[in-house]
Amino acid sequence: MLPDPIPAATLIIMRENVSAGSPPELLMVKRADTMAFAGGAWVFPGGRVDAGDRALAVQLGAADVDEVAARIAAIRETLEEVGLAIDIDPLPDAATIAAIRTALHNGETIGATLAVHGLTISPDLLAPYGRWRPSHKTTRVFDARFYVTCLPLEAPAAIIDGTENVALAWRTAAAMLTAAPIIFPTRRTLERLAQSASVASIMADAAAYPVQTIVPWTEHRGGIEHICIPADLGYPVIAEPLSSAMRG
Repeated sequence: MLPDPIPAATLIIMRENVSAGSPPELLMVKRADTMAFAGGAWVFPGGRVDAGDRALAVQLGAADVDEVAARIAAIRETLEEVGLAIDIDPLPDAATIAAIRTALHNGETIGATLAVHGLTISPDLLAPYGRWRPSHKTTRVFDARFYVTCLPLEAPAAIIDGTENVALAWRTAAAMLTAAPIIFPTRRTLERLAQSASVASIMADAAAYPVQTIVPWTEHRGGIEHICIPADLGYPVIAEPLSSAMRG
């Protein structure tokens, strides 16, 4: 029997490329080698949904608490990991972001921390981009919702937290696909993002495919065992040999 999945959320942050006509850059972080999940891998900012995320979703009057809590978690984890305040109003300055990160790292809830600084959050502005739940037997199985958004124009520079993650990079999806290692859901997501040449086309792609939970499975294709996903959800690569896939 598979373990119960842990609710989680991931945020794909885009910014316009300084090279005219080039695809947008995406923010990714490199996990510390010592992390139990995806150690050493390049991933998008994100993490598990916590009780404070759910409490704030309830406080906001969410009709779907699970969905809104996941969006809040994506925003909170991005604040903690790289110091970017996504869909928080008014946009805090660098000093306020530093204070928020310290409070969150000390165990304060996102709702209480934002209230101290007179800030509000708008989780409904994130665009859903996918949902992944692995089917392999591990001690940690995540049900991760992926969202996509744009970097605020006046945002300060991203700064890595130096705990769970040890490096960050702004790269195009195509460029990040040459990095290693990358876990299976992240690689499939980057391949999908690499099909789009602009922020607008990525947002259009997000809107074109209603989110379904992807539970990868294994099957033999051409005598080789592959890990597979459905063919109708916008991902250009739907199978990879199990021997080469990093599953997290």
